[in-house]
This record gives sequence, structure tokens and C-alpha cells, in this order.
Amino acid sequence: MYLLGYDVGSSSVKASLVNAQTGEAFTEFFPKQEAEIKAVKHGWAEQSPDAWWESLKLATRAALARSGVSPDAVQAIGVSYQMHGLVLLDKNLTPIRDAIIWCDSRAVSYGEKAFRSLGGEQCLSRLLNSPGNFTLAKLAWVKENEPENYAKIRYYMLPGDYIAARLTGTPATTVSGLSEGIAWDFQNNAPAKFLYDYFGFDISFIPEIVPTFGVQGRLTPDVAKELGLAAGTPVAYRAGDQPNNALSLNVLNPGEVAATAGTSGVVYGVNGDAKYDPQSRVNSFAHVNHTEKQTRIGVLLCINGSAILNAWIRNNVAPEGISYADMNALAAEVPIGSEGACIIPFGNGAERMLNNQEPNCSFHGINFNRHGKKHLIRAAQEGIAFSFKYGMDIMNQIGVETKTIRAGLANLFLSPVFRQTLSNITGATIELYNTDGSIGAARGAGLGVGIFKTEIEAFTTLKKETVVTPEMQNADASLNAYENWRKRLQTA
Repeated sequence: MYLLGYDVGSSSVKASLVNAQTGEAFTEFFPKQEAEIKAVKHGWAEQSPDAWWESLKLATRAALARSGVSPDAVQAIGVSYQMHGLVLLDKNLTPIRDAIIWCDSRAVSYGEKAFRSLGGEQCLSRLLNSPGNFTLAKLAWVKENEPENYAKIRYYMLPGDYIAARLTGTPATTVSGLSEGIAWDFQNNAPAKFLYDYFGFDISFIPEIVPTFGVQGRLTPDVAKELGLAAGTPVAYRAGDQPNNALSLNVLNPGEVAATAGTSGVVYGVNGDAKYDPQSRVNSFAHVNHTEKQTRIGVLLCINGSAILNAWIRNNVAPEGISYADMNALAAEVPIGSEGACIIPFGNGAERMLNNQEPNCSFHGINFNRHGKKHLIRAAQEGIAFSFKYGMDIMNQIGVETKTIRAGLANLFLSPVFRQTLSNITGATIELYNTDGSIGAARGAGLGVGIFKTEIEAFTTLKKETVVTPEMQNADASLNAYENWRKRLQTA
């Protein structure tokens, strides 16, 4: 008995066939080189939905071929996807234009104007966020700048909604999806009609709202033939990539936190109350298990300047040809606090947690007679950990307690210096797992069709690879180094 999970990212599409009993996974992805992002103008970012579909087909067939799994053995399909994008479909469910994806910034002014016009209190108390540069703001840009395309719209969708519609022929979305597009009214437990009215959108653009977990549609015969799967296979789960990453790590309840430290850093914590940050430095969305009776809000912190600094140090500072593992070993040779060397990591654009300021990366406290390459490597990894702590303190202010951090054993979490520093300064236990978004989507599908009766059952085969606990003997040194970094940030 197998479950199929997709993770539709901006760099590739992953497909994982997961054995429901053992947790064994066969994963493939396409394209093998990073997918194209079209930037026709500065700040724009678009991708073709058809390109996602072609990659999905290739990944599906490759996973089936490598695993030897029979199409009839696949019991359910789950979809994870890049958040906040805009896909416009006509009456035939055909894309009208390329998707405007998450990192496109053209709609910032539309969201800011809506926030000012509607009032911060109304937006924050009902949406939990500013309309910002999210999905409805992107739709407002299309309405004003591409009226010929706007006139063709039958549905607007998120990327995962489009993939699910392509699989099943059934247009639908979820409360979690509407929330991540800043289109859900938490006070009225309904689509945010006041925001649609403000923008002048037809509320019928919203497809049917279906549960995050449950049969949302079934594979059509034509699509089943394209993919090499059985017709009628249910699509039973969908979620944005960060809520799904949290699900993948069994982060579903208050006090639990999921993190990633790739090019950017993300911390996603679960809150039991519908709270928000008055300054919108972090964003609040309906989590995958949020219901009207059980409040589960995912609070999302995104740090643009994260492991991209580690990559920059490798390419420009560390000895040529060095591996990340060797860098980690060099960093471990330096004492906590890098003997006074300090790096502010924010060199990858504006930082939401800093009220959209762009302080850039800066080096501090460098002594030419004391510091060398290994000090800079450690200072970079500590600086990234400190930026996580800075953002997590904001999350704590709105009720997200950080007791346990769960992450995949990948990227910067492979560094003992980074993960121990993060544990020391937050006081949290860090649990590291060998899982990813496509595997999580497969488990979500298993919950959706009832193969797993409970969340506990769904994650019985999820195994901890490593556990990191705070070093009490080093806590003061780590916190002192953090305070030094924080003071530097305030003057950067």
C-alpha cells in the first residue's frame, strides 16, 4: 500500500512514493537543473503552470519506474506547493497567463494601499495580516494592468490548487489556502468579502472550498494515463510548502516549531490562539489542522539573509574548493562568540522581521592579528543562528512558545555549530529528521483517506536522526554572544 506525495516548488517538482506501513520512500524530481523563473522586469517572478505539470509527469513516472510499485497500489495523492502564488484559469480551467509566484514583488503597493484604506485594525484582527504582497494584491495588479486577462478569469488559484484541478478536473481550494493568500476572514470564518469588495473582485472567482484532509477529487482517466497511475485515485490533501513542512515534521500543536535553513531561513510555529504581530513582522495563517472548533494558527517567520551567507562565505572567504562539512569542522575549532568577530547576515534584500529594512550584511569586531577564515566561518553560522533567535522572540511575543524545534537533517542543520548555538540561545530541544515536503504530502494524503486513523499513527515511522539539547555550561557564553550581535544590529 503506497501513498504519492508531490512538492511543487519554484526550483523543481518532487514526487515521493511512500510505503504506508514502513515509511520507505522513493523520491524523484524534475527538472534536474533549477527551473526557470521569468523576470521580465525588475522585481517580477513568473513561471509556467504547464512547466510544473511536465515536471510532475516526469517525476511521477521516474518514481514509479525506480520503485517498481504497481499503479493500483497507490491509494491516495497529496500536494504541497509554493505559497502565495497566483494562477488564473478560464472557464475551461486553462491558465490565462503565467503564474505570478511567491517572490514577485510587483503588487506591494496594492497591498499597502488596501491596508491604509481599510485600516490596520480591521485587516489585522480579521485577516491576521496586512494584504501585503500576497495573492489578492497580485490579482489587483492584474485587474489594473491586464484588463484583457482579468476579463477571462473564471477562477483564481494557488499553485497547488491548479495542480489538484489538473489531476482531478475539479476546481477547489482550502481554508488554509485562502488564508495564505490573505483572503480568509477569521472573525466570520468565511472568505474575506470586505477585502474582495475593496478590490472589486467577484467572489465567484473562489472555487469550491474543500477540507485540507479528505477526498478532494479523483484522478481522471486521461490524466491517469499521462502519469501512469490508476484512474479514480483520490487526491486527499493539499497545503502550502511551509505548513506542509510543519506537517512533515509532525508539528501540529502549540509549542511545536518547524524550521528550515536553506538559502533563506524559515521558522514556522503553531499557536493555539488567532493572534497576530501588530507590525506584521511575522505572518499568521490557518495551519493544516485549523478548524472552527480547534484554533491552530501557523506563525511564519521568513529570514532572507540565512544560509545564503554561509554559501557566500564558502565562495568568497573560505579556502577554495572546501566542502560545507570541512567548513563546519573549521567553525568548531573557534570558541563560542568567535573571539569577538560578529557578522550581521542580512544581505539578501529587505527583511520583513526588521520592518522591511535592508541593512545589508556587515562584519564587526574584526582584529587582523587575531581573526582568520575559520573565525569568519563561525561568525557567519552564529550570526544566522542569532537572526533566528531575533525573529523567534517576535513569535514568542504573540504566544508561540519555542520548546521544541523540528527540522530536516539538511543544509545548515548539518552544522553542529549552527544547531548547538540555536539550541543554546533559545533553550529549545532541536530534533532532526530525514524527511521532506513530498514525503509529508504523502502522509497527509494517508490521513485524508483514513489509511492513518490518527496523526500519531501517520508519524509512527518518522524517525529522529539527531537530537540537540541546550548545553547549560555554555548557555551564558552563547547568550552573551547573541547580545553583542543584537547591539551591533541596532547600529548597523
